[in-house]
Amino acid sequence: MSEFKFKTNINCDSCIKSVKPFLDDAIGEDNWKVDTTDERKVLTVTTSEDEEEIIEAVTDAGFKIQKIEG
Repeated sequence: MSEFKFKTNINCDSCIKSVKPFLDDAIGEDNWKVDTTDERKVLTVTTSEDEEEIIEAVTDAGFKIQKIEG
């Protein structure tokens, strides 16, 4: 399992509800969380999937996403 962190524009509970079905389908429920208190709105994902799967799921839900390096 790998942990990935992404900067997003998922900034509220309503946004989380919108992206939830996409992320749950792509990487599984309870394998991700969004820190809406961080100014970068950090999405943390623990998965064995490729990071492109995560990016595609978030983009399909209508949100912006950018990998945080390091």
